[in-house]
Amino acid sequence: MTDDKTFNRWFSAFILIGMTVAVILATAIKMNNPGAARTLLLVSAFGSLMGVLATVCSANGKILTFLFGLLDVAIYGAVCFINWKNGGSGLGNALLHALYFVPMQFIGFWQWRKRGADASSQVQARRLNGRQWAVYTTVFVVGTIVAYLVIARFDRSAAEGFLKVAVVLDVLPLMCNILGQLLMSTAYMEQWFFWIGVNITSILMWSFALKDGGDYAIIYLVKYSFYLLNSLNGLRIWIRLSRKG
Repeated sequence: MTDDKTFNRWFSAFILIGMTVAVILATAIKMNNPGAARTLLLVSAFGSLMGVLATVCSANGKILTFLFGLLDVAIYGAVCFINWKNGGSGLGNALLHALYFVPMQFIGFWQWRKRGADASSQVQARRLNGRQWAVYTTVFVVGTIVAYLVIARFDRSAAEGFLKVAVVLDVLPLMCNILGQLLMSTAYMEQWFFWIGVNITSILMWSFALKDGGDYAIIYLVKYSFYLLNSLNGLRIWIRLSRKG
């Protein structure tokens, strides 16, 4: 157990440093752009760093994930709303964060406290049963199809064809984020399958962007690679934590 704790401590430090460097580099590059909204970029960077802390705390079953997570989703939602008010996109993301992700931080804090998590103790994780698996799988499949049809109908940037890959790479992480957050807030180990899905699809998306010459693609590719490593470690830890539940 001592060796496992030592590994988790060093691995968490590695993830924190790696993702923090990626966030700082991305912010620094964007701030050099002509007309960059520097204050907004710095606020966004702070929110991203809070998100980094939240993901590492979540992997380790620490209740502080919801404090850092609240700052992350609240700031990101506000930034999306400001971007929309200034004539850009982001209203959908702003509403999603304000109406779903922000309240889920409070629900998660309450649920984790009920399951023994505090400043020093890890959450007592649990696992889905067969019926719950069926429900979540159905919601994921139906939600993905509906979201794809809606986004593909209005998204003019994606190439025409039977299946728009760009839309798929938008829809999959959206559904994984929604269900992953629900499972995380209710302390289920299976959340990590959805977070792994988010990170893999994000890596694919930024790989395509890098191939097309995207300016910041390599930074986000590195960032989501670190997120993927963290989610794999989170799955490993939560398999152990859920055996106690």
